[in-house]
Amino acid sequence: MDENLIPLVAILGIFVALPWIILHYVTRWKTAATLTNDDEALLDELHQIARRLDERMDTVERLVSADNPSFQPSRIMHDRETDNDQLRELAARLESKGRKVR
Repeated sequence: MDENLIPLVAILGIFVALPWIILHYVTRWKTAATLTNDDEALLDELHQIARRLDERMDTVERLVSADNPSFQPSRIMHDRETDNDQLRELAARLESKGRKVR
């Protein structure tokens, strides 16, 4: 009985258990590497919030610089092309996925 059990366990281990483990972790890896719809919605919302905050900071900096001519903003300059490149790239990616950019 023991002589027949060892080859049976080895065959089951090679042809059933090993592919099962490999396929299990491959499917886990594939599902974990992608963004869910909730994640995409959250990123879209965060993108909109960041754009509104950027516009507000620009407004605050313009108001402060109008009141105080010696004011030098320590953050990015208003409407500088290099500062808007990342926002344009993100907007292009969202549009390519069919999402509306506000």
